[in-house]
Formats: sequence, structure tokens, C-alpha cells
Amino acid sequence: MLITDGELALTAAQAGATVVHARYGAPLTRFEKSAGDFATTADIEAEKAILDVLRTARPDDAVTGEESGRTGSDDAERMWLVDPLCGTLNYAARNMLVAVNVALRTSSGITAAACADPFSGEVFWTDGERAHVRRDGTDQELTPSPDSRLVDVNLDPPFPNEPRFRAVRLLAEPGFAERFRPRVVSTTLALAWVAAGRRAAYVTDGRLRDNVHFAAGIAVCRAAGCVVTGIHGQPLHTGAGGLVVAADAETHAALLNLIADQSPPDR
Repeated sequence: MLITDGELALTAAQAGATVVHARYGAPLTRFEKSAGDFATTADIEAEKAILDVLRTARPDDAVTGEESGRTGSDDAERMWLVDPLCGTLNYAARNMLVAVNVALRTSSGITAAACADPFSGEVFWTDGERAHVRRDGTDQELTPSPDSRLVDVNLDPPFPNEPRFRAVRLLAEPGFAERFRPRVVSTTLALAWVAAGRRAAYVTDGRLRDNVHFAAGIAVCRAAGCVVTGIHGQPLHTGAGGLVVAADAETHAALLNLIADQSPPDR
């Protein structure tokens, strides 16, 4: 039986997560990239495991991997976006806050995606219509909730909208501290937590179209019914870019007001 794209994304993410879990705590060779960024042997081995699954099931699809770059036909209508270890610095420091992300982009957008937590064994995934978390072989539908008031703010570069917007300044906003509780986990696993009701929202700057780090998490959040826009409430991947994902419209509006306070009209 032909595996569906949603199940394939989940299976591929699980394959990568198995490698990441197995390599945790072992000596890791670092491969320097740019601006202090690096990959490890775990990143490379996990990406290979993911690509093996995808190429076996969908040999005609193109793939963009964080470590191996793009492979496949230049005119392929289907592109898999693969981030084998989101949170490499966390992982190298023996911090378990990491994710394995796999997403399929077609002409219709991201139509299947999975975000795996190697240490909880959970996989947050979507077939493009509904969003679930698979745990011990059982799926549970994801339900966003603002009740925790926890908001993750990504502080990692780049910052294309500075000086008008810097995510770190949200942490110092009195209105932010009055309403929310900031968290910084430095992995896009936090996006899946918004979809699952474990976070109220997530905020980051950046140009995120076809981004291997963010594509899967954004797709899961959209399928779960989260509010997903750019940093000024504009359609995603337009204008200033960036990302605000919230469990509900009220939380989303409150965050947009706080962001707007950073960029007064006369600034």
C-alpha cells in the first residue's frame, strides 16, 4: 500500500529522531558552517536517515536538507524540507530541547509535515488538514490553548527588521510581563507546543518562506487552528516577514499591540 504524504513525513521524522536520541551524550565531531553556526555528526547522520526514507518512498521528489542542500530535479513540483536537528547548540551542550522537522512543499503550499521530539517520543504531524500528536502509536488531535500564558520568543539571528523590531525587546515590555511569561528554548519544537496547547504563542523575526527550520511547525500550527501571521499581522511571508503564532485571536492581538509599540509611526 502506498504510504500517504502525512505518514511519510511522520515516518521520516521518526527515523531522524531515532538517530538523534541514540547519539545523545556521545562524542560529537563539529563541522563549522558560518557565523558561529555548526553541524555535528548527529545532524548529518539524522539527515541521511531521513533522506533514505524519503528517497525510497518518493524517488522523484526533490529535497532540501539543512546539511546536504538541494537534490533532485530543478523543476520538481514536490520539495521536501528537512531540518534533521533543530537546536544543534542545545544538543551539543547536552540539552534535550531539540526537534526533527520534515515538511513537503507543493504548488499548494506545505501539504504534509512532522515535528518529532526525540526525547519524549512524540511526533506532531499534519496531513495538511488536521493536526495530531502521535505517542506510543496512538494519535491525539491537537488543541491550541492560551491558558499557560507562556510565550516563546526566538532570540537567534538574523534580525532583518532591526532596529524597528527586535524580538528581545518584547521581554522588557511591561505589558508583556503583565500578561505573558517569556520562554526561550531555541528550537522550533516550541511551535508544536503552541499547536498542542503547551504554549500560548511564539514570536520570531526572519524570512521564513521554505525555511527548513520553520516549515513543519508552521504547517502543524495552521492545521491545528492557530492564528499564524507575520510580525505585524500581515499574511505570512509578505511585507516585513517574521512570525507570530498564537493559540487564539485574543493572544495574537495582544502580541501585535506590543510589537507595534516597538515601531511608533515617527520612529
